[in-house]
Amino acid sequence: MGINEKKQQWAEGVAKGLAKRPERKSDFRTTSNIEIERCFTPDFDSPGYEEQLGFPGQYPYTRGVQPTMYRGQFWTMRQYAGFGTAKESNERYKYLLSAGQTGLSVAFDLPTQMGYDSDAAMAAGEVGKVGVAIDSLADMEILFDGIPLDKVSTSMTINSTAAILLCMYIAVAEKQGVSPDKISGTIQNDILKEYMARGTYIYPPKESMRIITDIFAYCKDNVPKWNTISISGYHIREAGSSAVQEVAFTLADGIAYVDAAIKAGLNVDEFAPRLAFFFNAHNNLLEEVAKFRAARRLWAKIMKERFGAKDPKSMMLRFHTQTAGCTLTAQQPDNNIMRVTIQALAAVLGGTQSLHTNSRDEALALPTEDSVRIALRTQQVIAYESGVADSIDPLAGSFLVESMTDQIEKAAQEYIDKIDSLGGAVEAISRGFQQKEIQDSAYAYQRSIETDDLIIVGVNRFTVENEPAPELLKIKEEVEIAQKGSLKSMRERRDPAAVKGSLARLEEAAKGSENLMPHILAAVKTYATLGEIANVLRDVFGVHRETVVL
Repeated sequence: MGINEKKQQWAEGVAKGLAKRPERKSDFRTTSNIEIERCFTPDFDSPGYEEQLGFPGQYPYTRGVQPTMYRGQFWTMRQYAGFGTAKESNERYKYLLSAGQTGLSVAFDLPTQMGYDSDAAMAAGEVGKVGVAIDSLADMEILFDGIPLDKVSTSMTINSTAAILLCMYIAVAEKQGVSPDKISGTIQNDILKEYMARGTYIYPPKESMRIITDIFAYCKDNVPKWNTISISGYHIREAGSSAVQEVAFTLADGIAYVDAAIKAGLNVDEFAPRLAFFFNAHNNLLEEVAKFRAARRLWAKIMKERFGAKDPKSMMLRFHTQTAGCTLTAQQPDNNIMRVTIQALAAVLGGTQSLHTNSRDEALALPTEDSVRIALRTQQVIAYESGVADSIDPLAGSFLVESMTDQIEKAAQEYIDKIDSLGGAVEAISRGFQQKEIQDSAYAYQRSIETDDLIIVGVNRFTVENEPAPELLKIKEEVEIAQKGSLKSMRERRDPAAVKGSLARLEEAAKGSENLMPHILAAVKTYATLGEIANVLRDVFGVHRETVVL
């Protein structure tokens, strides 16, 4: 059967599915009345086409995980937001939803990420600074007040304390009358990249992997619409990796999580459909498009050939993208609007399922409302005005893009083979392999800027003297004082005996082999604080000490 016949067969299958997932328009045309096909293919039989590219929604998913992609529905437009108190962040979320955002993305402050309450000594000076402060279920109730959790998808960028925040979210939903099987969203929950690139870990790798597999098992039965992990290349790239390293190290982490879940007794097709990924989008538009396509194809092969997955959804690499924070410059911050536009376009051309666009002033401070609106409007202009969402994988067939897709896949596979030879991602991290590779890449990148081999507009070329200072969003000291006051009041209102009992039961479960999620959820409902729950696990599991790589 030739490629045209196969395309016709694929199109007939898509047509049957349109009743369930109709396209946005009856037909798609340019301003010159040129019809845009759903999916363009070669007009001749191309050797290897079906094996390497195939059709959208079909293995190996190079061309996308949905058969209609953005013709059926645009990507979820999120803006990563959270600062100060839960009340302030709730007001920002409602503003963003009113401006056309289609999903929430929660940023937590460092104490919350590290398992400390706002009144802990380690939290001093950091409360509400880089995200919202969440100490207990009381804060979570305020954070989502007036936001229907059965209608809004929520992504939470949280790792070491992901189980606690997810339990708080479940408890808030139940208070709204929404059962756990009706809520949808994602927790990042990717601890391996924390060890190699970011640093917000608490427990040692073995114990952290136990918590993650407990989340997989619990959500499979109780929160089936929830993405239980967002395996993150974003922070690996922010730390200085190349595009190839981002793909390789992210997928190697994914392999480690799948291995751990299988060893914990789960069938691959029970949990793999709820795995999600999180990638960075940089300035080299064509390399980024190729990166996303290569990652999709490589993961499909890994799941099918290495793990024997049978469910097509287990082989689909579904991913969220955030534009590159590390490319934003404090100099001439308005230039960041153009950078973000290029990066967002790369994500869309690469087939992302969800997208966050950074704001122009984020190299200097948390974004203002004006900056956030421009960032969201960037996505909306791409979606509604550019035409790039009218055909699936529109750069397919480009000699450059296809060659680069193949090269990135090959180079990433070589890295994965090397990590396998070292004993897998966890063992390679303990030896400092990925950390050293990222450090070397980051150093080479910085040297290229310092030697003017790489031009950064406004930094080492086209500079402006005496730039006017932009208006910035500042988090006041009063935020920390108010948060501590709220925490003190909550502790005085709760039932101390109920809290003590729930924490004791959690401790016993942690010492044994029970799934921790029901015990964490029970503790959350007594208004045990995030820090109290994390401290119980610290006492049982211990804490991780960083591997130093020179």
